[in-house]
Amino acid sequence: MDAAPRFLLDESGLLDAYSQAVVAAAERVGPAVVHLEVELGANSRRGTGSGFAFTPDGLLLTNSHVVHGARRIKATFADGFSRDADLLGEDPDTDIAVVRIGANALPSVVLGSSRALRVGQLAIAIGNPYGFQHTVTAGVVSALGRSLRAQTGRLIDDVLQTDAALNPGNSGGPLVNSRGEVIGVNTAIIPGAQGICFATAIDTVKWVVVQLLRDGRVRRGYLGIAGANLPLARRIARHFQLENAHAVRVESVEPGGPAIAAGLQAGDLIVSFDDQPVNGIDDLHRLLTAERIGTASRLTVVRGTQKLEFSVLAGERGVAM
Repeated sequence: MDAAPRFLLDESGLLDAYSQAVVAAAERVGPAVVHLEVELGANSRRGTGSGFAFTPDGLLLTNSHVVHGARRIKATFADGFSRDADLLGEDPDTDIAVVRIGANALPSVVLGSSRALRVGQLAIAIGNPYGFQHTVTAGVVSALGRSLRAQTGRLIDDVLQTDAALNPGNSGGPLVNSRGEVIGVNTAIIPGAQGICFATAIDTVKWVVVQLLRDGRVRRGYLGIAGANLPLARRIARHFQLENAHAVRVESVEPGGPAIAAGLQAGDLIVSFDDQPVNGIDDLHRLLTAERIGTASRLTVVRGTQKLEFSVLAGERGVAM
């Protein structure tokens, strides 16, 4: 009988290599993962979640929904070290928050990159589901570049999908690769679905962290409208030579807001923003970056039988005009 091809590896060897990668990553990252106990609101409701130290001097990452509205946050490491933590800043639109504890020489993770990830790559989730310390689950990166609706209604872009099992309490924990580098922050599961879990990609997280440490928030622009997505009639698109299949219908205009100051009215159909097609509210959200705040942008709308252009100065969301 011919010898087996050299490229056919022994199954036990493959299992050993897989197991060794998971064990090594868990041992490297596990000491930096914390169990978060949170007191919420005036009635002292309690919640729990996960987080992890990303600097040795006490900066922790977790989910915004874990610590939002917290009166008190307590972080406990695997070795039993426990300390109260302060919320430095949060961004509900990406479900990321930074908290700090007063400590030094803490075990901390290495933040990797999500840019070079490939579908099928090993993904390991570490967290505290139901309060059980340092539960480890492993799977693969199932998909890249997903969009996930945050609790604020905005889309989180560049989300990782994985089949590494997550449970309540895993929220805010790290998703890591075989080298123990954090590639995402676990954020959500689909209730009733099997093997469909999501993490905010670490490249997005790093950008958010810079904003939170600098400003305590992520600055985003706003127009001051309530809008609804609406299919754009083909005859309108052809008549005005538009690329759009949809538009945003202005349902109402906020008094004193940027849109009313520019001249927008209820019933207007927003079709482009600075020459970028607007096929829905999510397009507007993506375009209303911090760079747009206070600068003149061109808003194109269809009003009745006319195509009109307005110069609008986007305001800053959450800041009074």
